[in-house]
Amino acid sequence: MQEVLKKCIEGNTLTVTEAKNIMNQIMQGEVSDSQIASLVTILRMRGETVHELIGFLKAMRENMIELSDLDDVVDTCGTGGDGASTFNISTASAIVASSLGVKIAKHGNKAVSSKSGSADVLDFLNIPIQSSPDEAREALKQTNMSFLFAPIYHSSMKHVAKARKEVGFRTIFNLLGPLANPAKAKRQVIGVYSASSAELMAQALKAFDSEHVLFVSGKDGLDEITITDETEIVELKHGSIHKYVISPEQFHLKRGRLEDIQVGNVSESAKLIENTLQNKGNESARNIVALNTAAALYIAGKVKNLHDGVQMALKAIQDGTAYKQLTKLQVRKEEQYA
Repeated sequence: MQEVLKKCIEGNTLTVTEAKNIMNQIMQGEVSDSQIASLVTILRMRGETVHELIGFLKAMRENMIELSDLDDVVDTCGTGGDGASTFNISTASAIVASSLGVKIAKHGNKAVSSKSGSADVLDFLNIPIQSSPDEAREALKQTNMSFLFAPIYHSSMKHVAKARKEVGFRTIFNLLGPLANPAKAKRQVIGVYSASSAELMAQALKAFDSEHVLFVSGKDGLDEITITDETEIVELKHGSIHKYVISPEQFHLKRGRLEDIQVGNVSESAKLIENTLQNKGNESARNIVALNTAAALYIAGKVKNLHDGVQMALKAIQDGTAYKQLTKLQVRKEEQYA
């Protein structure tokens, strides 16, 4: 590890094999917290490379509990770390998309840098978090949605928890999380805090077997398709990468206000989700959920383009389909698999 640190501090980069080997050592608890903190700090300051991301991801996938035999599942997961204190937009969008027949295997965790993590808001909404792969499969079968709680599937990540907390800034692990879905989802909507990181992640994921992935980064800094500004999109589809920019107005949506989608805690996030799915929320919240749901519908093959996806999502919110799905998911834990 000292040799790796010396190599990196001198400005050199790691090969895929070197990155994979060092990540395996980290996952097995063979690297100290100070060395992990040093490595992620150096990588962040000089910029992570595609080869380093690929190597780290290969090791992370090899060390996770895999949820196999799931076809055509979709994940809506972000890097986090945008610091915008928005409500759980990707979680709300996952619920709407699942109401429309998309099989969602959502990968997530409790809050690390945000006011409300996806696991936190689901718990507050009384939506059970599946505690095993078998439960996750059953939830997908019954409701089209399961939540893959990261610590269950990535137990080896406990070895980096202290170092991540102590450095306190975004690191390569923010980029790795959405790429390491335990179901190996080949179709994903990944919110990213910067367009440059989105392109890096797309180039890395190209080395794996992804089918259709949208990396989205709002120009206002959100790791979502935003309603307050334009959104930069990097689209990976069958090995080809395309970049483009979209705006709310393209979909006949009014540009919204950031303060309308910000929350102070998990209870406010849950309340805004409930109101939005009952078509009682503010216009900005409804429209940003529709935009991000559209992305899930598009990469799942339910619609031909984002415009059609927005219309389908808005209809689901307005006619009660989305709220009906929310109430279906809101069952007592002891009842869910009875």
